[in-house]
Amino acid sequence: MLDFLFRGLFDASSTSTISVIDFLLCVGSALVVGLLFAAMYMYRTRYTKSFVVTLALLPAVVCVVIMMVNGNVGTGVAVAGAFSLVRFRSVPGTAKEIGILFLAMGAGLIAGMGYLGYAFLFSLILSAASMLYSRLDFGAKKKAALYKTLHITIPEDLDYTGVFEELFPAYASSWELIQVKTTNMGSLFRLTYNLTLHSADQEKELIDKLRCRNGNLEITISRQETTVYEL
Repeated sequence: MLDFLFRGLFDASSTSTISVIDFLLCVGSALVVGLLFAAMYMYRTRYTKSFVVTLALLPAVVCVVIMMVNGNVGTGVAVAGAFSLVRFRSVPGTAKEIGILFLAMGAGLIAGMGYLGYAFLFSLILSAASMLYSRLDFGAKKKAALYKTLHITIPEDLDYTGVFEELFPAYASSWELIQVKTTNMGSLFRLTYNLTLHSADQEKELIDKLRCRNGNLEITISRQETTVYEL
């Protein structure tokens, strides 16, 4: 009776089905793998509860899908296309989020094929490597604190093309005027520069010098603006 309950309606009499014990073993292993990836992702990362829960369940979902389409090439290709569409119907994420989703899907695929030992080994190796890279700040910009974006307001009668050219070399190794905008009904200009400072300790001194040049109008200096959606 139990075997009949878990047979497909369209299975032929000669079709071999996955036993309930094997099914539960694969899904349980995939859930453990998902928890491992979720715990790894939370290490030194800002995260949301919904994403972590989804990440913990994703290997089990992929595992079940792969078990159900095992041996059917056409269905497998259709499922792969469906998974690829999920990425384009969601909010663009960071490179780390995309990477961990692919890792979870890969582990679920391995578990779905029945290689449970390889699924755990793959998860442990990739999780350890990811945590090690995070611990070492692998790929981080060592001089990120020196890259600044400067917004400075000047009167309309002040020629902005070269007003700060004599001042910047003492505080910055490179600078670029990237935007000019009129404000306050055209009576003021708002300039935006990208700067690379010689030293972060000179930031206040630079602002004081700029205040003398722009008549003590508004000045804003912040981390250099980058592209919102990273890869």
